[in-house]
Amino acid sequence: MIGKTTVTRAGGFLSERVGRIKVSPSNAGAQRVRELRAAGRDIIGLTIGEPDFETPAHVKAAAAAAMEREETKYTNVDGTPELKAAIRAKFKRENGLDYEPDQILVGNGGKQVIYNALMATVSAGDEVVIPAPYWVSYVDIPLLADGTPVIVTCRPEDGFKITPAALEAAITPRTKWFIVNSPCNPTGAVYSRAELKALAGVLLRHPHVRVIADDIYEHLVFDGIEFATLAQVEPALYERTLTVNGVSKAYAMTGWRIGFCGGPKDLVRNMAKIQSQTTTNACSISQAAAIEALEGPQDFVPARARAFQERRDRVLELLREAPGIRCFRPDGAFYIFGNCAGMLGRRTPGDAVLETEADAVDYLLESGGVALVVGAAYGLSPWFRMSIASPMDELAEACRRIRAAAAALR
Repeated sequence: MIGKTTVTRAGGFLSERVGRIKVSPSNAGAQRVRELRAAGRDIIGLTIGEPDFETPAHVKAAAAAAMEREETKYTNVDGTPELKAAIRAKFKRENGLDYEPDQILVGNGGKQVIYNALMATVSAGDEVVIPAPYWVSYVDIPLLADGTPVIVTCRPEDGFKITPAALEAAITPRTKWFIVNSPCNPTGAVYSRAELKALAGVLLRHPHVRVIADDIYEHLVFDGIEFATLAQVEPALYERTLTVNGVSKAYAMTGWRIGFCGGPKDLVRNMAKIQSQTTTNACSISQAAAIEALEGPQDFVPARARAFQERRDRVLELLREAPGIRCFRPDGAFYIFGNCAGMLGRRTPGDAVLETEADAVDYLLESGGVALVVGAAYGLSPWFRMSIASPMDELAEACRRIRAAAAALR
């Protein structure tokens, strides 16, 4: 079953810490797809958050040139001066945020940046407010740090976005962080400037709370929507906000593993301290490629966002007639978040009753050959996440299979 993982402690050898967390459901789903394909199954895998586009040629050329220059040694733990300069320029140019070099950190993907921040700051009993649906690692990383995730369920009628009242109700004296992800994985929800400003009003009343603004899908917004980030909208939160980004999504560089952030000097220094005892620097070749990604031609970025928007529109159209399935319309990222409540309680052609969303997702995999991830992995049932980061013909076939499988229920 994709999206549900159990960790077992063997004879007391494993730590209590590892028992608190689960393997990433999307990664587990991708592994399951590989296994089924290796066994000869015709599976369309829509589990992983990875653009199907190629890394741009000029970025790959920059990496090759770096290797020719023998840039293959250790770098500064927190990133090369050249990449940090490119990141500073990006934040200034695109977000109106001005950071000094010692406010910038480069990590092995955005996940490590967030891990560094929470491990450097969260102690036992500290709380992290997380709107649901959420990216899976937002919950597990605080658990690794002995912290307490405080989950705030967001309603479809609110666009799957946390309201100021809900944020206010979730904050306690133990709250250390609030995490906001826009565009959101898995829903594609995008916070407007006005919505961020309203959330900022709550945060300004609670000066002990810091913010992680995860902007990794920044450039993948649809319908002419303007992207904004919290420290940009409310400068009074600048010293309390860690703005996280990276090259994985916009530049199709998931495997290059480059994430970065801008934030308060003391926080960033201690994040680098954590990183120095885990991975040390990010790959030197990937850092050189990231410089070119940030400083080179950018015209393909909005073109790819338009392609994702076209896929969104087509998939929503194709799934509109799928019995028992209702989809949320995303404003960004590259996922469709679908509600499968209408499938539950119905019988498969094999006379099995679909009792849970996990049953429904398993049925679509076994009967239709389409791999999705259960919504419970993101904190909300009965939903599923469908990645649309695949060619349109593959997505169309996946939708045909989903419709056929759903129609076969009785």
